[in-house]
Amino acid sequence: TVVPVYDFNPEEDAAKIETAIKTKGIDEQKIIEILTKRSCSQRAEIAFEYEKRAKKDLVSALKGALSGSLEHLILGLMKSTAQYDASELKSSMKGLGTDEETLIEMVCSRSKEELMEIKKVYREMFKKELEKDVSGDTSGDFAKLLLALVQAKRDEPSNVVDYEKIDNDARSLYEAGVNRKGTDVTTWISIFSERSVPHLQKVFERYKRYSPYDIKESIRKEVKGDLEKSFLTLGNVSISYKVVTRIIVSRCEVDLMKVRTEFKRNFGKSLYQTILEHTKGDYQRALLNLCGGDD
Repeated sequence: TVVPVYDFNPEEDAAKIETAIKTKGIDEQKIIEILTKRSCSQRAEIAFEYEKRAKKDLVSALKGALSGSLEHLILGLMKSTAQYDASELKSSMKGLGTDEETLIEMVCSRSKEELMEIKKVYREMFKKELEKDVSGDTSGDFAKLLLALVQAKRDEPSNVVDYEKIDNDARSLYEAGVNRKGTDVTTWISIFSERSVPHLQKVFERYKRYSPYDIKESIRKEVKGDLEKSFLTLGNVSISYKVVTRIIVSRCEVDLMKVRTEFKRNFGKSLYQTILEHTKGDYQRALLNLCGGDD
């Protein structure tokens, strides 16, 4: 939904933002209008020009000028997608307690390429390995699953459909779970974390031939807590304001159109209408701009 603007002039944008920040009462609308309608690389050029003009870092200036959910969203836009994801992962593991919801949502829904890039950027930004932080902050089977995902061993989607492997995986999931006392979580983890998404979708279909319960019901019967949430997120194959912000900011230059389509299919109303109903003010205006239209 966000693409590079055609007649882009970073100097002009930087000047407008400087004026908007200096205005008494701050012109949030102007800041939103410019930054939500530019691509990530264009925002970086604006930041460069802004610093030349104002002798001040744009991110710090925006931090000082904005607050609350709007600040969270606009600062998110100033990072590349991988930087944003890496920062969100880092803050989910900072301080007391871990924000498991964020960890699950991000690690379980990013592709292999995205995870490789996030790991690289995480290392550059925090001088630490993502795997190390994840294993230090989680435990048990939940940690094993997240680590298996972060290692990014997932197969690439293939044009060749391997029916035998689909059948074997479906049977293995059944035999490692519903068909025995207790769950062989290791088998589940390896299938859920290593197979390509199109392959998994077919495995889940095939699974119904073996099991009296579909994959979601089986997950709910077999595992609990964070592990259950993680498997359910993976089983769906891919709401606080932070989650909405994170999804829209991190996907608006990747696949937000697809997200919009799936959202409408699942909930019977558009993402645009939902944002209209549940948010207000400048934050709402910024989200709607990024959302890019009604379906």
